[in-house]
Amino acid sequence: MLKIKPEYLSKRGKREFVVLTVEEFDQMKQAIEDAEDLRALRSATRRNAKSAYYTPQEVERRLTGRSTAKRKAG
Repeated sequence: MLKIKPEYLSKRGKREFVVLTVEEFDQMKQAIEDAEDLRALRSATRRNAKSAYYTPQEVERRLTGRSTAKRKAG
């Protein structure tokens, strides 16, 4: 959970500015970036829900034409 303690600055009796510590600002910035990433992931997941899924091993096999499974020596 994001815990910040903003300080408000007023101009003509109306709150106009917020002062945060650098740590609080960095936490807020990171939370916003995380939310944007989550939104993009959910959107991509919905778009690709019916598409074929390939494991990293399947991708490598398709690209190289060989299996990535470890073979027994001997």
